[in-house]
Amino acid sequence: VKGLTGNVFLLVSGSRSSKTFKPKKNIPEGSHQYELLKHAEATLGSGNLRQAVMLPEGEDLNEWIAVNTVDFFNQINMLYGTITEFCTEASCPVMSAGPRYEYHWADGTNIKKPIKCSAPKYIDYLMTWVQDQLDDETLFPSKIGVPFPKNFMSVAKTILKRLFRVYAHIYHQHFDSVMRLQEEAHLNTSFKHFIFFVQEFNLIDRRELAPLQELIEKLGSKDR
Repeated sequence: VKGLTGNVFLLVSGSRSSKTFKPKKNIPEGSHQYELLKHAEATLGSGNLRQAVMLPEGEDLNEWIAVNTVDFFNQINMLYGTITEFCTEASCPVMSAGPRYEYHWADGTNIKKPIKCSAPKYIDYLMTWVQDQLDDETLFPSKIGVPFPKNFMSVAKTILKRLFRVYAHIYHQHFDSVMRLQEEAHLNTSFKHFIFFVQEFNLIDRRELAPLQELIEKLGSKDR
């Protein structure tokens, strides 16, 4: 499914080409997390992204980070879905963000030693891994009153660090396709929201952000 309205797309990546991605099940209406998501959407509409990412008064930090992490996963899923036909084993034989940054995949359980693989294969592994974390009720509880685990923040940081790599790959390797599709405004807004969020709560190490440092500074300077 192409375009930003479709929320399911097929990732074509070698032997796993039948893998269909779908963003995490929608946050249930009437739940507190749903209310938080609605709050986030309303504040985003104000146009002030620095303010929109701040923890709403009286809210739980873990819950705010959980809701936004799910939302970023859905956004990146859709953005990458628009350019999958240009991101192939042939066009992107390694997962990179420009000539200086190459990523090798390991998840610590199924693949313990980092492996070199193509960008579509890497992103397939990455999005499947994130989906599994988001669907784990012990990590991302959807029921009110169920506490977040002690390791929640470190898991969330790892998810966001890896999602950043998909943005970095799209910007470095596929921005011409994004422009041809006239999706650059959507990509820039999504990335700016993502960066302001991770900066607000110090969720990604500055070294990890290096592949897009110039862009990050440019986006930030407009809001000072």
